[in-house]
Amino acid sequence: MTSGVLTTSIPARLDRLPWAHFHWRVLIGLGTVWILDGLEVTIVGSIASRMTEHGSGAGMSSGDVGVAAAFYVLGACLGALVFGQLTDRFGRKKLFLVTLGVYVLATIATAFTFAPWFFFLARFVTGAGIGGEYAAINSAIDELIPARLRGRVDLVVNGTYWGGSAAGSALALVFLDQSIFPLPVGWRLAFALGAVLGVVILVVRRHVPESPRWLFIHGREDEAEKIVGSIEQEVERESGKELDEPESSIRIRQRHAIPFREIARTAFKTYPRRAVLGLALFVGQAFLYNGITFNLGTLFSTYYNVNSGFVPVFVVVYAVGNLLGPLLLGRLFDTVGRRPMIATSYLGSAVLTVPLIFVFTSGAGGPWGFLALLVATFFLASAGASAAYLTVSEIFPMETRALAIAFFYAIGTGVGGIIGPLLFGSLVEANDRGLAALGFGVAAVVMAIGGVAELLFGVKAENASLEDIAQPLTAQ
Repeated sequence: MTSGVLTTSIPARLDRLPWAHFHWRVLIGLGTVWILDGLEVTIVGSIASRMTEHGSGAGMSSGDVGVAAAFYVLGACLGALVFGQLTDRFGRKKLFLVTLGVYVLATIATAFTFAPWFFFLARFVTGAGIGGEYAAINSAIDELIPARLRGRVDLVVNGTYWGGSAAGSALALVFLDQSIFPLPVGWRLAFALGAVLGVVILVVRRHVPESPRWLFIHGREDEAEKIVGSIEQEVERESGKELDEPESSIRIRQRHAIPFREIARTAFKTYPRRAVLGLALFVGQAFLYNGITFNLGTLFSTYYNVNSGFVPVFVVVYAVGNLLGPLLLGRLFDTVGRRPMIATSYLGSAVLTVPLIFVFTSGAGGPWGFLALLVATFFLASAGASAAYLTVSEIFPMETRALAIAFFYAIGTGVGGIIGPLLFGSLVEANDRGLAALGFGVAAVVMAIGGVAELLFGVKAENASLEDIAQPLTAQ
């Protein structure tokens, strides 16, 4: 449905803003979802075995744990697609409130698990909420953060997943301690903690505005002007300086609704090279991360005889290494550039698997030597994985942004996130170092393909307005 033609400088006004308290609210209110996801996945992985013990109250078997993981992944994929489309249609704010609400309610329900089927259902809905969060959150952040800072902020936000993972591993040691919590109580409190954190984030998130970019395209320019004007006034009061005049404007034909067929046609007919790039980056990082991370505890216990109670310590170190990658390298994606840094992170992590495989197959250095090379490999890989979300968020038109994130996340998780763990898990369980090393090799090849795709199809998006990288479908 068409509304009218509008000339606006809102994108340029948002991009010229200096960093201010407003941006911190966006970062804290929206970015913390990745911490929740890391906390959620890691705690579940750590306490799942406790839920299979007699007297836990969950009534689950070890086989049920794997089924629950599949339900979570399926929920995340479907949730991303459904909520991604709704985010582009009904707005960023409505959906990033709804998806977090879904997560909180499902997590509370999980704490009351009494049978396997109930746990499967709760994990499916929890995954749907998290998958929807990815689409709503990344699109909102990229549309609110100034262009010159978009790369590093996106990488830091996505990288905080590993902060949650490290915290989840550490907290699991406490919740599993039966001298502190009885057997049927500790694992329930672990889920309750995630719900409490979700409620706190929901309160903060209510103060994050709707994306002005989304508003003016959907015929609500008065609301967009009001939001941007209030942000500018706040920034001027905070800095004590008047803002410069915006340097550019864009002319668009407003649309209240954009058909899905038009979105799909634009994404895959207008930008086929970018679609190939998004698939290569997402499948590569999903295969590597899901394949190795889901089997990390088994690797250390099976091949290095590490006690299962001490495995979370190794996971904490591994998670911290993953967190440092985006934190320390993030600004380079804005200064050195997207293409060289994404290619370096993907190809570099692939190259580092060569000494990693040697150390693993030979047993040299023991578990700590293996962990050191693992941390070095994933220091680079984590920056690349975070950049995959940044890439698909900024290289497609604004009207398709959330759905593009959702689509590539769903495909990457569905292909790499399922095949990776199944393949790597079967090789690890063979109790043969040579076969397990083959899993590392396959993961390296898939990551290398992502790096080559970036070299061939990468887009120069650093310091550029989103509207210059991919012109809106409604642009005149």
